[in-house]
Amino acid sequence: MIAIVFLLALLGVTIFAAAAGGQAVPVAEILMLTGVFVVFFGSGVYIAAVLGVLGVLTGLMFSDRPWWDFLGQTLWAPSSNFVLVAVPLFLLMGEILLRAGLSDRLYRALNVWLNRMPGGLLHTNIVSCAVFSAISGSSVATAATMGSVALPYFQDTKYSQRMVLGSLAAGGALGNLIPPGITFIIYGLITETSVGALYIAALIPSLLVTGLFILVILAHGFTHRMEKPDRVPFGVKLRALVDLVPTLLLILLVLGSIYGGLATPTEAAALGVVGAAVFAALDRKLTFRMLNASAEATARNTALLGLILFGAYLLNYILTTINVPQALAGLIAGLPIPPWGIMLCIIALYVALGTFMEGFSMIITTVPVVFPIVVALGYDPIWFGVIVTMLVEIAQISPPDGTVMYVLQGMRSRPGPITDVFMGVMPFLAVYLLAVAILMIFPGLALWLPAVMG
Repeated sequence: MIAIVFLLALLGVTIFAAAAGGQAVPVAEILMLTGVFVVFFGSGVYIAAVLGVLGVLTGLMFSDRPWWDFLGQTLWAPSSNFVLVAVPLFLLMGEILLRAGLSDRLYRALNVWLNRMPGGLLHTNIVSCAVFSAISGSSVATAATMGSVALPYFQDTKYSQRMVLGSLAAGGALGNLIPPGITFIIYGLITETSVGALYIAALIPSLLVTGLFILVILAHGFTHRMEKPDRVPFGVKLRALVDLVPTLLLILLVLGSIYGGLATPTEAAALGVVGAAVFAALDRKLTFRMLNASAEATARNTALLGLILFGAYLLNYILTTINVPQALAGLIAGLPIPPWGIMLCIIALYVALGTFMEGFSMIITTVPVVFPIVVALGYDPIWFGVIVTMLVEIAQISPPDGTVMYVLQGMRSRPGPITDVFMGVMPFLAVYLLAVAILMIFPGLALWLPAVMG
């Protein structure tokens, strides 16, 4: 129902733009296009096909320009952008790390240091996901990788399954927020904003969200007391740090090269792939079969993201030619409410979209429309990039359609209802929304580091 309301609102703005441009408003075509919207989104058609077909239909209905002469150039622009090459490279790095077993070593090492805190292993879920996010760039990849490693540790334990699944979902959601998140690359591509500056701006907000997640688990640990494991000798803890070395070196290689100005995000992603392959070779896990499986998984995910990107660019191009973003920007900017009120409306729109729309599709389809409004209101593009990424992460763990939650549900060894994941993620979802509110009140949390580092 929310999807239908949103699409009808988009259609209404399209009609408004056409009428404002002096064009006739064909009622029959409007009704047919509305029916197509409802059927597409109600029947589960792939989002890439929906975006492309809607773009073509909207152009035929409302545009009197030969927009089809420019389709090739429109689709070529995103596909040939050098920045976008980082996406498959980060995906490939994550696939190699998963198959090389480095993620399991990371989890075991952190567990030795964190399992005696109130909440025990749940803290390991959050911290290991946060660390792995610094080399994966993807929420789904982080949740899938750390979920496969962590869930066996909780079998036949007294931990609440809801909190176990909720903490893994929340930790997985950090995958796009913690640099080098892929969402920042897409946002930077669409808005022509520096990806390096976005990565720097995300550091403090990502620490804020991770800290809030840890506070949730501490509160759960104090209210649900469980038997603590035996103390681990300090020497064993020091030896466990050896298992963190490969991950920390990869983080230093990828993020250090970006922050040090030695490499672009794309070049850093390539360095990360080489580094992951080297560590896999040192562990004697680098085989042709492993590389082939990693490449196949990367190719599937890249093709999926590429098709969505092409469909979204086509729809955005058509909407721009008939002045929909301009009309919407003028409509919202003219509302008799202060800029922060308009920003709250935009945030509410993203939260609503996140209940039924995949996060990557959401940012591609909405940012070209919303971004001019935000800039016109005087907000910083880098700050808004962090806010949008956080809202995309919230969409990943928002019932009933959060992608990360369904990934974890499919990995459970024992069958259980999906509501376990829904209920377990709710406390983390609430504090994530709190983090967005804090960032609205104190935008300097995102803007201070980029200003200091120039």
